[in-house]
Amino acid sequence: MSSSADRDDAIDRRYGIACEHYAEWGVDAARALERLGAVAISLHCWQGDDVRGFEGRGREIGGGLAVTGGYPGRPRTADELRSDLDLALSLIPGRHRLNLHASYAEHAGRTVDRDAVTVEGFGRWIDWARSRRMGLDFNPTFFAHPLAADGLTLSHPDPAIRRFWIDHGRACRRIGAAFGEALGTPCVTNVWIPDGMKDSPVDRKGPRLRLCESLDAVFAEPLDRRLNLDAVEGKLFGLGSESYVVGSQEFYLGYALSRGVLPCLDTGHYHPTEVVSDKISAVLGFLERMLLHVSRGIRWDSDHVVTLSDELQAIAQELVRGDYLGRVHLGLDFFDASINRVAAWVVGARAFLKALLLAFLEPIALLRDAEDRGDHTARLAWLEEAKSLPHGAIWDHWCARHGVPTGTGWLEPIRRHERDVLSLRS
Repeated sequence: MSSSADRDDAIDRRYGIACEHYAEWGVDAARALERLGAVAISLHCWQGDDVRGFEGRGREIGGGLAVTGGYPGRPRTADELRSDLDLALSLIPGRHRLNLHASYAEHAGRTVDRDAVTVEGFGRWIDWARSRRMGLDFNPTFFAHPLAADGLTLSHPDPAIRRFWIDHGRACRRIGAAFGEALGTPCVTNVWIPDGMKDSPVDRKGPRLRLCESLDAVFAEPLDRRLNLDAVEGKLFGLGSESYVVGSQEFYLGYALSRGVLPCLDTGHYHPTEVVSDKISAVLGFLERMLLHVSRGIRWDSDHVVTLSDELQAIAQELVRGDYLGRVHLGLDFFDASINRVAAWVVGARAFLKALLLAFLEPIALLRDAEDRGDHTARLAWLEEAKSLPHGAIWDHWCARHGVPTGTGWLEPIRRHERDVLSLRS
C-alpha cells in the first residue's frame, strides 16, 4: 500500500504533466485554480434534515414540497445539523457559505411566530458561521404553517393573512441585513412562496396584483445593499399548484426588472425541455445581479442531487465565458432523504465545482478564434477534443491543496460518521 507521501507525489506529478498538456492549448491551469478559489457556493441547510427546521411544531412541510426517502440519522437538533455540515464542508474544497431558512431559528423553548422572528433566533448560527469565516444567506419560510395551509400566502385574498406574511418577509430582510453586518459579507435574502392552485382559476390577475402589492410592502424598508440583497424566485408548478402558480417566472422577471431586486433562477423550476444555461445571458443583459439555485429536476421539480451533467457543465461554461461570476450568487437547492444526507451535500457541491473548473480550463481563445473566423467545424472539433484533456489531475491537485480527499476518498469519513454518529440518532 502506498504511503500518503507517495500519493501526494503522484498527484503532484500528474498535475505537472496535466499543466503541460493544457499549456499546449493556451490554458494556464494554475490560473484556473486561482479563479476557482474565488468561488463560494451556498450550501442549503434543508438538505441536512429534510426541510423540517427547528420550530418544534411537528408540521407537515406542505407548499407543494415533498422529500422522499427515510435514510437513518436525520439530525434532531441544530447542533446535530451543524456537526453534519462541518463534516460536509471538510470534504468540499474551498470556502463556501450556508443558506438558512427562517424555520431553522433556535428560540430556546420559546414560541415565536413567523411574523415576530428576529435575529436573536439565529445567534448560534452567526457564531458558527463567524468561527468558520463563512457568509450566511437567508430565506423566509412561507410554508409549514397554519396560515399557509390553503396554499396561499402573500397573494391570499384575506388581508389579515397577507399582513402576517408581509410582516414575516419584513422581519426576514432585517435578519438578512443583520447577517451581513455580523459576518462582513452581503446576505442574499430570497423570497419563494408556494402560492398557486391545483385546478385552473377563473381569476389569474387578482392574485398576481395582490402578490405585487405584498412584495412592495415587504421590500418597502430601505436596507443597505452592502448588507442585504433581495431576491425573488419563480416556479413552474408544484404539488397542489399544478395548474396555476402566482409567482411564475414571467411575473418575477418583470418584478425584478421593475423593482431592482435579484431574480432567482432555480434549475429545477422550468419545463424539462428548457435549459437555464441559455437564460443567464438573457437575464444579465438587463439586470446587474442574479441568484442561481442549482438542482436537478427529473420529469418535474424533484430536486435530485446535482451531478456533473451536460446542463451543469453548460451553466458553468456560460458563467465563465460571459464573465458573470462576479454578478451571480451561487447556491445549491435539492433535498434527498433516500441516501446519506451529508454525502448528498458533498456530491452536489463537488460536482458544481468540477463543472466550474472545467469551464475555467476551457481553451476559450482557440474556440473564440474559430468562431470569429466562422470556422464552426474547427470550433466543434476543439470542443470535443478538449473533453479528453486531463482535468481530473487538476481537480485532484486542487483537493489535495485544500486537504480534502481525492476521488471517492471522502466516502470513508462519511461512513465513519454514519457508524459513530448517525446510527446513534433515534
